Amino acid sequence: MTLKIDIDVDTGIAPYEQLRAQISEQARAGALPVGYKLPTVRGLAEDLGLAANTVAKAYRALESDGVIETRGRNGTFVAAAGDAAERQAAAAAQGYAERAQRLGLGHAEALAAVQDALRAAYEG
Repeated sequence: MTLKIDIDVDTGIAPYEQLRAQISEQARAGALPVGYKLPTVRGLAEDLGLAANTVAKAYRALESDGVIETRGRNGTFVAAAGDAAERQAAAAAQGYAERAQRLGLGHAEALAAVQDALRAAYEG
């Protein structure tokens, strides 16, 4: 198993976001198994021709999302992301549902707002 990243500077998507999305997708799809050791920030930055800060920003976002974990000097590894991601998504959904209800939105209105946000995030 190897990490396969393709950064396209012509897409209009920030390189750190492309890196974050590709690592996240590979981890969730199982192409990068749990426990897979990722390259160092400097090493990956050099391989991809990116600034170290760009890779570090992607790694921080991935760690915040529960996709990867840093084990001090031992390195950065793919975490058991599916469960963490699902828990975080469920918690966010619960928080949204409670807030929508407090705002007086009906079920259909709250659901429509979620569908619009998902459409914007995934298609936009």
